[in-house]
Amino acid sequence: MSVLVLVEVEEGRTSLVSREALTFARALGAGDVHAVVVGAASAATVADCRDAGVAVVHEAVDPALDRYAAAAWAAVVEAAGRAARADLVVAPGTGRGNEVLAHVAARRGLQMAANVVSVTSLAPLVVERQVVGGAALERATVSSRVRLLTMAGHAVEPSPAATPGEARVSPLAVPVDPRDMRAQVVRVERREKGDSAGLAGARVVVGAGRGAGGPDGFAAVDALAERLGGAVGVSRVVTSLGWRPHHEQVGQTGSRIAPDLYLACGISGSIQHWAGCASSRTIIAVNTDAEAPMVTKADYAVIGDMHEVLPAVLDELG
Repeated sequence: MSVLVLVEVEEGRTSLVSREALTFARALGAGDVHAVVVGAASAATVADCRDAGVAVVHEAVDPALDRYAAAAWAAVVEAAGRAARADLVVAPGTGRGNEVLAHVAARRGLQMAANVVSVTSLAPLVVERQVVGGAALERATVSSRVRLLTMAGHAVEPSPAATPGEARVSPLAVPVDPRDMRAQVVRVERREKGDSAGLAGARVVVGAGRGAGGPDGFAAVDALAERLGGAVGVSRVVTSLGWRPHHEQVGQTGSRIAPDLYLACGISGSIQHWAGCASSRTIIAVNTDAEAPMVTKADYAVIGDMHEVLPAVLDELG
């Protein structure tokens, strides 16, 4: 039995969630772990895979694949799965990971479980996965010949293998079908400095909602996020009112986050927002309403005005 992991690369390095997925796959003890990379596997990515105990890194290099296209990436994963004789395919539970494996499942008539947090049995494959936007866990059995799953972000901590893998690079020749390129990324716009880049992968998120009071009420939020090396997240109402850009939105219709710390300031905590932040390891709520849903669900709460609490925290940090 072998496991194939779809590895996403960001600026030449293996993404955090992909390193988590490699650790997750290795911990299953299901046999050799293979990785597949769309594009050339950089030396840094190969090193990351070696540290994670990967036996073979399958790379598909083709100029036509330079632009992300889910169907074309699915074809690459299928080819790598055949080369690895994979019984199980794992991808990070990102937008791309979920989309690519959904294409593989539809094309091959396979079963897929999304947002998995743990595997309780391999034969049959029984998983626990996040449902209802992360508000509940579901136990499900995946019984197709080849099983597909995506791992919920931060379900495990990335860690090196006790024995490094060979991480032998094996080229994949995958003809690109023009039909698979009908939907593709045509342009990537870089965010300006100061934007909340990397929200989904941030280890610390400072969030704010209607309690900010307006677009001018985010000075302390921005300052604290920068001081903690984190990102800014906001509730839906904030983006709806035009106070902050949509890419900062946390929730069912925004980003789903799983930081080590989520500091939610002036956010009531609707079910839609909770769906986006429930996987946070520690949640601290700052709110004037002691009965707000975010306060009652948080690990810790400060009952007070965010415009008084955050400046005091910044002063304390120095």
